[in-house]
Amino acid sequence: MFKKISKFIPPIIVQAFYLASPALVLAANTDLVPGETIGQVDNIVLVVRGVIRFILVVAFVAAFVMLLIGGIRWITAGGDEKGVASARNMITAALIGLVVVLVAYAIIRLVEIFFGFDIITGGVNIPTYNQQ
Repeated sequence: MFKKISKFIPPIIVQAFYLASPALVLAANTDLVPGETIGQVDNIVLVVRGVIRFILVVAFVAAFVMLLIGGIRWITAGGDEKGVASARNMITAALIGLVVVLVAYAIIRLVEIFFGFDIITGGVNIPTYNQQ
């Protein structure tokens, strides 16, 4: 039992060293980010807008990649019914994912237009109430 485990210990140690090496290099260089700018967020709306945009883009790209992988799996199935069914299910899931992402974007745009403020498109326009 120990012989089997001892085969894995040296590669794990080497891998841990390689994973820790960039941290050691970055820890040595303190001029990468000035200290006075760390942790300061001037506008939380810009952060939220960036997070929403990032999530939409990542979800769209992931669904598109799944669609491509499903197509490649279909092509390489070679007539195998299980392979074709698996590829068809993957393509269906990817298309559903694309539709969900596009519907989410459409709902965000609809809310922007209906309520008159920007979530992901432009600057910050907060609606105000003018009493007359």
